[in-house]
Amino acid sequence: MTLSFTSLGLSETRVRFLEKSGFTIPTPIQAQAIPHLLSGRDLVGLAQTGTGKTAAFGLPILEQVDLNSNAVQAMILTPTRELAIQVYQAIKSLSEDRRLRVLPIYGGQSIDLQINRLHKGVQVVVGTPGRVLDLLKRGDLKLNKLSWLVLDEADEMLNMGFIQDVERILSQSPPERQTAFFSATMAPSIRELAAKFLRSPVTVTIEQPKAAPTRINQVMYMVPRGWSKSRALQPILELEDPESALIFVRTRKAAADLTRQLQAAGHSVDEYHGDLSQSQRERLLLRFRQRQVRWVVATDIAARGLHVDDLSHVINYDLPDSVDSYVHRIGRTGRAGKEGVAITLLQALDRRKLKDIERHIRQKLEVGNIPTRAQIEARYIEKLQDQLKEALVGDRLASFLPIVTQLSEEYDMRAIAAAALQMAHDHTRPAWMRGDQGVADDAPNDDYGSRPSGDYSNKPKPVKRSRTAVGD
Repeated sequence: MTLSFTSLGLSETRVRFLEKSGFTIPTPIQAQAIPHLLSGRDLVGLAQTGTGKTAAFGLPILEQVDLNSNAVQAMILTPTRELAIQVYQAIKSLSEDRRLRVLPIYGGQSIDLQINRLHKGVQVVVGTPGRVLDLLKRGDLKLNKLSWLVLDEADEMLNMGFIQDVERILSQSPPERQTAFFSATMAPSIRELAAKFLRSPVTVTIEQPKAAPTRINQVMYMVPRGWSKSRALQPILELEDPESALIFVRTRKAAADLTRQLQAAGHSVDEYHGDLSQSQRERLLLRFRQRQVRWVVATDIAARGLHVDDLSHVINYDLPDSVDSYVHRIGRTGRAGKEGVAITLLQALDRRKLKDIERHIRQKLEVGNIPTRAQIEARYIEKLQDQLKEALVGDRLASFLPIVTQLSEEYDMRAIAAAALQMAHDHTRPAWMRGDQGVADDAPNDDYGSRPSGDYSNKPKPVKRSRTAVGD
């Protein structure tokens, strides 16, 4: 039997709005969490990002919030500015009532503007712990009417060192409030916090599908001894040529260094980390979603809240510390029934982590070798052939026919076609595959060779046609 939003206890008005917006069937986390939250229970929800958690806590809040009151009645804490903005937008999208006022509060935006909005009156606040505490200390954010408090991405919030801030906020909230924690993992710190601040909570667990590889092709590459990761990544990117990719690194410096190297190689890539200002982050996120930037190099913390539809690739340049984080990362691709690719670079010390991942997903993962020059050449030829087929049925073909006709008087037609393909192929090949100099330090190994591109001993030479007499 298929559940509906009506069966969860939502009002008919809310359900009609959801249906009009294209939402008819609740996700598992929504189906399990919404009834408990509507009944007033405290709750711990364990589910990965992208499972519909925001609506799971947002819909019950919107069902019960008093829109005729200007007091803050619900507060949602998030670990990052990006996630605060995302949750704010999602909450707004779940209601068409113009009386609803939701305010995102986070660092990097004018605090005076946020204070002004609070004084005018808001019912729902979505914020980061630091800015929330700042406004509480100033007396501009008042929680005396607070009825609901939600910690979203609670595990990341605690991993980022916000535990004391979160405890101070919880301690200043009315004890009779309803509280919910949503997290991707159930770390011991989450259990301790729940035991301290939640009242007889119900725990809802949505198991991460172990069959993720049916939608996500997980590819492991072993970095050869003596190679840097950036050296190994270059041929992989050339072979895969991701349409859109998130490349995960451990530190901000690694993000900056890798981005600089990839940009120098001519790739469309930018970095996303905590050193960027809020306006820089928002501009980059917009460019990424609009495909103006194909790849983004990001740290785990910064990437929380960075969500892009139809992400084709996730690349683990640095493996995360936990298996759950690995699953969380690769789950950003292969969504909505689409296929995705997750690429991981492994070094000798990562073998134990690989075993842990395999046990968790219950699948043996094959570790491959870095792509060879021949494999990359073959992939380029294959793409060139596809492009040629498209051009043959295109509208611009006729404008080049006179050139072919003229050349055909002197050269064989097959030689003309091959020469044109060679020109197109050489023009689109990556810089490190052209010429004989390679890329210093990070050049591919000897398998890529230093031979000039296209310098093959058996390469055919253009064949001139023999001129025939008129009338022959």
